[in-house]
Amino acid sequence: MPTCLITAANRGIGFELARQALATGWTVYGSVRSERDARETAGKLGEGYRPLVFDVTDHPAVRQAASGLTDGIDLLVNNAGVIGPARQMPLDMDFDGFAETLAVNTLAPLAVSQAFLPHLRRAGSGRIVTVSSQMSWMGYRKPDTLAYRASKAAVNKVMQGLATALEPEGIPVVLIDPGWVKTDMGGPAADNSPIDVAAGILKIAENLTLADTGRFFKWTGEERPF
Repeated sequence: MPTCLITAANRGIGFELARQALATGWTVYGSVRSERDARETAGKLGEGYRPLVFDVTDHPAVRQAASGLTDGIDLLVNNAGVIGPARQMPLDMDFDGFAETLAVNTLAPLAVSQAFLPHLRRAGSGRIVTVSSQMSWMGYRKPDTLAYRASKAAVNKVMQGLATALEPEGIPVVLIDPGWVKTDMGGPAADNSPIDVAAGILKIAENLTLADTGRFFKWTGEERPF
């Protein structure tokens, strides 16, 4: 039975990823930030779901959670993310909020990947998928939501580097653009359903090979430019 770890599994894309993976026979570890979230999510997802309580920005807590596992992990999905502060224009920036956005969207995926890397190695078929954004594309010159855009562009480069570092070990690392999704972050006017996006992400993840490593895919499967 394959095993995956999904960060921020209590809502949005993360919850749908967990629900659909469980439905196809996966064992799912899902990170949440509180014991209350752990209980509520476990109640909704049922058998096969195993909550892990940590904040992805608390690196010692992430390492502690990893040290408590003995299972191999076939798939790690770095899904946790934030939109950033209310003020994030080039001429009006909440710098503390910018730093927090980088901590969640850029640094945390690398910290989680490092902490759980022994489990990916143990599985013998480990893969890492990180949820990025279409707003990371350097072809966009829009100045709004700059902390979010910059954090996603940065995580693309971080994961590209991780892909290169892990390529000799046969562990593919890719990025996914989920599009504009109907979640708490995306809002009700968004284009894509989290159900559809989660299904697309899992399809990509299940078919990953080392030939894909370091690439950036749309949730629908097409490769997209950085």
